[in-house]
Amino acid sequence: MSVKLTGEKKLLADIEKHIGKLKVQQLSDMALKKGAEVFVRELKSQFESFKKSGASIEEITVSEPMNINGVRGVKVHWKGPEGRYRIIHLNEFGTVKNPNPKGKGAIARAMRNAEKEYRDTIKRVLKEGF
Repeated sequence: MSVKLTGEKKLLADIEKHIGKLKVQQLSDMALKKGAEVFVRELKSQFESFKKSGASIEEITVSEPMNINGVRGVKVHWKGPEGRYRIIHLNEFGTVKNPNPKGKGAIARAMRNAEKEYRDTIKRVLKEGF
């Protein structure tokens, strides 16, 4: 079963006309930042189960809102002195020698667990802004 939405472009155009394009972008940026906080909190709790030094948790970084393929969004990535961005994928997917590490699937689990709260946070922030 699928659902087809029509008129969303007109609705967005009407909202932008009513409150202004800049205000719409500011609201969406604020909602994205709050939503990213929710996801990062869940991601950190997932990483707690297999942490050794805690560097992977400390290096979680959220980018500023940006256009990604024409859609406004933020990136959650790893940046810091330990260079954990190099090995995060090994924890997530495993290796040939260690196909099932302790942290396997932690990012996917965090995404799944935080999805409802993320959407609710986005809705709440947008309602408060209007």
